[in-house]
Amino acid sequence: MEAIYQPPDSAVRHAKAAFAAAGLTGQRKGAGSRVKVLFDSFLQPVFEGARSAGTTTRQMLYRADPFQIDVQVEAKPGGSRIVVTGQLLDLSNPEIIARETRILLSNMRGQVVHIVANEFGEFSGEVDNSGDLRMTFVGPGGKPIVISLRDALGHLPEEKA
Repeated sequence: MEAIYQPPDSAVRHAKAAFAAAGLTGQRKGAGSRVKVLFDSFLQPVFEGARSAGTTTRQMLYRADPFQIDVQVEAKPGGSRIVVTGQLLDLSNPEIIARETRILLSNMRGQVVHIVANEFGEFSGEVDNSGDLRMTFVGPGGKPIVISLRDALGHLPEEKA
């Protein structure tokens, strides 16, 4: 019975190859994770009497020593694309800005966007919304820092034609 829940072998090979190419094999997320969520606008309570409505913007703040990462995810009007904007700050040395940091933004469905932070550590990229968004950049010692933005905007309402 469990065999019907197994992914095709070709999908497993593609996933393993993608993780190996990015240097992410053998990494686990959990209690020992280096990434901590400091703020998430989706976790803020809605004021009393408000109706539930799909929001098109989400603000998050992460800490992955020595970086603090401010991220905003926003749905692009009229389509299924999202814009990820943010800033990397090196808290260990405030005079040094994380300029020219290379960031990979992946929708985990084959689309990878390469972004380079500007002189202020700011970055912005656009990708198809697959629900499995992931942001990766290299931290101290060459270790990759991976931030999962899974289901970043929840379920977006369908556009009416």
